[in-house]
Amino acid sequence: MHRHPSAEAEVAAELADVRPDLASRYAAELPGARAAVLTRLWRALAHEPLPWIAGRAPGREGLTLRLADGRRLHGPHADPYATAAYVGAVRLDEVSYDDPAGLLTDLAVPHGTSFAAELGHSVASLALARAAQDAHRAEWPLLDWEWEQRVVDGHPFHPNCRSRPGFSVAEQLAYGPEHRPVVTLGTVPVRADECLVTGRWPGELRDGERLLVPVHPWQAEHVLKRPNDSYGGTVAAHPLMSLRTLALPEGPHVKTALSARLTSSVRDISVYSVGLSATLSEFTQTLAARMDGLLHVTRTLGAATAHSPDLAAVLRESPQAYAGPGERVVPVAALATTELPASAGWLAEFTRLALTVGLRLLELGVALEAHGQNLLVVLSASGAPVRLVYRDLADIRVSPARLARHGIAAPELTGRIVTDDVTVLRRKLFGSLVAGALAGTAGSGAALRGALESVVRDLPGTADRAALFGEPLPTKALTLMRLSPGTPGDQWAELPHPLLTEVF
Repeated sequence: MHRHPSAEAEVAAELADVRPDLASRYAAELPGARAAVLTRLWRALAHEPLPWIAGRAPGREGLTLRLADGRRLHGPHADPYATAAYVGAVRLDEVSYDDPAGLLTDLAVPHGTSFAAELGHSVASLALARAAQDAHRAEWPLLDWEWEQRVVDGHPFHPNCRSRPGFSVAEQLAYGPEHRPVVTLGTVPVRADECLVTGRWPGELRDGERLLVPVHPWQAEHVLKRPNDSYGGTVAAHPLMSLRTLALPEGPHVKTALSARLTSSVRDISVYSVGLSATLSEFTQTLAARMDGLLHVTRTLGAATAHSPDLAAVLRESPQAYAGPGERVVPVAALATTELPASAGWLAEFTRLALTVGLRLLELGVALEAHGQNLLVVLSASGAPVRLVYRDLADIRVSPARLARHGIAAPELTGRIVTDDVTVLRRKLFGSLVAGALAGTAGSGAALRGALESVVRDLPGTADRAALFGEPLPTKALTLMRLSPGTPGDQWAELPHPLLTEVF
């Protein structure tokens, strides 16, 4: 069995210094972490349009990939919607690999070296995250940030599900939401006339003529190159699923700039997104009002940037603001930590709610980036899904032509958010909601197929619905994107539709 253990060994060595009590548990979690990341990588190899894969041949005993150089890579049949780790090893010609970093290294594909290192970090960080869990995770949380921190394994389909490049073990433990820390945010004083501000910047984050811009401590040390406590005041906060967004003590959430690569992207805050934030917030509130109470969009309270993506922050209300008595607001990614998705009836009810809202909003002219982190569901006291909450408007798409068709005035927007391209709009919603949030909640192609079968006849007969149920499902080609550093923007793969194939 061929392995590439450098990242695993590095984390083990650091762990021996900072948390020796976790060392044995970390070692015990490594095989499962390798399988989890290898399963995600195998999905990509089986379904993404990678240029060095010349052919795919399913057979009775699994799937064989023919590489452009003549080698053969063999593994199990690949369910593109499975979230459980089912790939223990794959075979490249006659050599077996249970380690995704070692496999990618020996595949020797363009740009594979850096991605292999990221896969190694993903395995090691995932094992560390699992090792640090306690025995009380089965209890349903009361606070919004506690729900966020239940998502231990990260992105359900990205091989870099738990990659933390640039973070030491001590920093992972101190800042990673899966480790449940309290993070002390610094604030950088910046003259107000040197900033772009939209919305209302709160008085408690002002000092006379200066704004106090919240800064993540990792950003302070590694990017701004100053200790976190050398700025203005500090505030204790709880990190949410995205790591760079944190819940403040009085309820609002703050998204901070974090110039580190997590999964696919460097997490800064562009001047462009700050400039549009207030307009988008007000506009989406008016659209949510058309959803018959089935959708709320968290309001952006204020956003500020010192005209730099490395020094900016966005304040928005907590989704918990939309919970009624006895209700809970749960990020869709956290649903898998409950028993709810195991019920076919519950999964169908949730699927019906999500598709009704998503397709109706798409018809009006807005495609949500409705993956499991941005999309939340309001659960009744009995656990029934009753409505949705959406947050983070930075990557939605808005169609002026569709808005005009429905007599809705288009907001003053520019740049990437604005498009009338039907393919772009559908990819945005279908790829995030169906191939992302719903698939991640269902956990398998068979479960997703059952949920879609139960709701397909209940949805309005629009052209978007016809496309959703009549074509392969789009999904971001996450591995192809990591192996194509010179290609900007999203790249896409087509997954076999659960209702149109017998693979599952």
